[in-house]
Amino acid sequence: MAAPAPIRENSMSSPLLRYENLTIPLPGNADRAYAVQDLSLTLAPHEILCIVGESGSGKSLTALSTMGLLEAQFDKPQGGIYFGPDNLLDLNERQRAQKIGGKISMIFQEPMASLNPFYTVGQQVSETFRIHTDLSKAQIRQKVLALFDEVLLPDPERIYRSYPHQLSGGQCQRVMIASALALNPQVLIADEPTTALDVTTQAQILKLMLRLRESHGTGILFITHDFGVVAEIADRVAVMRHGQVVEIGAVAQVLNDPQHEYTKSLVAAVPRLLPRNARQNLGPAVLRAENVKKTFSLRSLSQGRKDIKAVDDVTLTLRRGETLGLVGESGSGKSTLAQCIIRMVQPDSGVIEIDGIRFDQLGKRALRDARRHVQIIFQDPYTALDPRQKVGDAIAEGQVIHGASMAQAAKRTAELLKAVGLDASAADRFPHQFSGGQRQRICIARALALEPSLLIADESVSALDVSVQAQILALLADIQSKLQFGLLFVTHDLRVASQLCDRIAVMQRGQLVEIGEPAQLFQNPSAAYTRQLLSAVPGAGWVPRAADQSRYTE
Repeated sequence: MAAPAPIRENSMSSPLLRYENLTIPLPGNADRAYAVQDLSLTLAPHEILCIVGESGSGKSLTALSTMGLLEAQFDKPQGGIYFGPDNLLDLNERQRAQKIGGKISMIFQEPMASLNPFYTVGQQVSETFRIHTDLSKAQIRQKVLALFDEVLLPDPERIYRSYPHQLSGGQCQRVMIASALALNPQVLIADEPTTALDVTTQAQILKLMLRLRESHGTGILFITHDFGVVAEIADRVAVMRHGQVVEIGAVAQVLNDPQHEYTKSLVAAVPRLLPRNARQNLGPAVLRAENVKKTFSLRSLSQGRKDIKAVDDVTLTLRRGETLGLVGESGSGKSTLAQCIIRMVQPDSGVIEIDGIRFDQLGKRALRDARRHVQIIFQDPYTALDPRQKVGDAIAEGQVIHGASMAQAAKRTAELLKAVGLDASAADRFPHQFSGGQRQRICIARALALEPSLLIADESVSALDVSVQAQILALLADIQSKLQFGLLFVTHDLRVASQLCDRIAVMQRGQLVEIGEPAQLFQNPSAAYTRQLLSAVPGAGWVPRAADQSRYTE
């Protein structure tokens, strides 16, 4: 089948950035010839252009080619990326630095991976000024402090002296934004800058982006897979698939009246803030946690010892067939509570009972045997599987440890792969041969291999594309209806929690501040903190017309 003709926009006067038939070849062993093919886009001053699409669509490679950061495995891109009269693809590294310097900046997805742990953040942001200006050390310091203030970092003097590990994820992302803005760039490229952030921090970053667009006249190329974010900030939207732009237009047109079938499928997969009532006729309690406490003691030369109550006297129950959502900001204690329940982290005190077994009283050997009653699915499917172990062996391993024969484990593994929508032949392949969504299906199959009474999903869909996320959520709901396990669903996405969970528990600073059915909790929250979380949901006012939410509910 012939490739579709590249989509071109209407002409726009004086664009800041212009892509003309950008084509990035892929290495010879790839599944297609081009990572990006015949891409033509423009970005205007004061404009926010969002690029959306699934993993592998070419979004990030477009951004990296603009910055000259493509890995060596890629051949030189073809076509043009024009900043003013200059084609950036024709410039070498030194010419690029001289001509554009800080005029084009980029914010990456993982701030902790972008910041050097050996230097204070003040030193790292100062480096930009040292390289590109003749300012004195004192002048640079004042510039950096002013930037920290502009991006709403609290106590800029303290932040200046802090190392990355001493800051929260949201604070580190603000530092990266400050660094990107240091030389007042005309173009800002943001590659998934809010994906790993909780809703309140995400809302603050988005408001900051909008404010900077107005105050600096900056054109922002914003790469994301979150359509709530798109609805919140975009002026225009470009949809990419398999390296090509399949649709582009004003945000209202693309989100509310998509023309391309691929865009329609993406919009249909977007989770809505659609609170549900709890299901009836649930089974007996499978989890009982009473007065669970966990305190971490941190020591530093500057501050001495500091005790942090990660879980502070939390009590909750979960029944068979029920889904309990655990929501809250980063640092609220939700993941620590989940790890205390499974005894990955040893609680200081409290009662933890799973399937009638007192987990808090078990020794190491008894705990190993009892853990077949509870399994956990982690956030990142790329690091959850051993790259040297075949998928079938990973799923069968727990079964064999707990007494199954190799033949029994192989048979059960084939059944589980089929249950999660994969062919039995997948058992003979390695993790790197699967996509992220397929790997998460494998992780679910592995977790279900021991037929647990309790399944913990810790941010298990937050890093996935909306279409893959919808498939995984539907899969969890379908398998739970058949096996009737209790599901403890840890998430920062209130839209998903509102339609998947029977009850939602809201945590703040280690404490359980509110718990109830989504319909009651979202429509009439009693805690101010819950109201704050709800008000921060990006794109809450946009309702996808084509969305089919029946797959999450019975």
